[in-house]
Amino acid sequence: MHIDLNADLGEGCAHDVEILACVSSINVACGWHAGSADEMLGLVRAAHASGVAIGAHPSFPDRANFGRREMNLPLDAVRAGLLYQIGALDALVRAEGGALAHVKPHGALYNQAAREPELAHCIAQAIRDFNPRLKVMGLAGSRLIEAVRAHGLIALEEGFADRGYSSDGRLLARGTAGALIEDETTMLAQVLSMVRTGTVIAQDGEACHLHVDTVCLHGDGPHALAFATAIRSRLQQEGIEVAASAG
Repeated sequence: MHIDLNADLGEGCAHDVEILACVSSINVACGWHAGSADEMLGLVRAAHASGVAIGAHPSFPDRANFGRREMNLPLDAVRAGLLYQIGALDALVRAEGGALAHVKPHGALYNQAAREPELAHCIAQAIRDFNPRLKVMGLAGSRLIEAVRAHGLIALEEGFADRGYSSDGRLLARGTAGALIEDETTMLAQVLSMVRTGTVIAQDGEACHLHVDTVCLHGDGPHALAFATAIRSRLQQEGIEVAASAG
């Protein structure tokens, strides 16, 4: 058994390099919600040296709110922004002798695409037009996953180590009770459950069934490094290999 363990990095947090050593894939902020060209290049070099898969983590243009404010932009503007951000990271990766592996939208862009088919198809088409070999990470069972497959791309269905779920498989909105998991024991139990049985226990106590190809740990969380270390160690103890997904 194996699972891809990914982390969102390049968002101005202190432990990116240490977290990178625990995961098999990283999603690099492309400057619109966080990050800079220097940070992007540093992560590209570190990931390339470690054999970690590199993905773009594009956002709405919203640094003031860390990309977590919902926006209703024209689809042409969404497309242009995606191509701009993915292209910037791709240039750095290629210049360092690597190849971009995947794309994972960030924050509000990710969550809106999980439920809005038109936005989901816009994202999928932009990625396909940029490079049809790129894989796309999205919320397991979401509209984005459906759109990605409809456009002939490889979809990686994602579960979250440090986020709570509602019974319909959606993430609880930040700011609501149970949205952020801060207890290590609870977090590890959720990871093992989604990897081994494809289930998580929702806020209402019901089992929520998910197919998960990759598990995300947020690199900006207060327990990010401790959680990353604990997940990697526990998966190894359980005989579960941590490796980037081929889709």
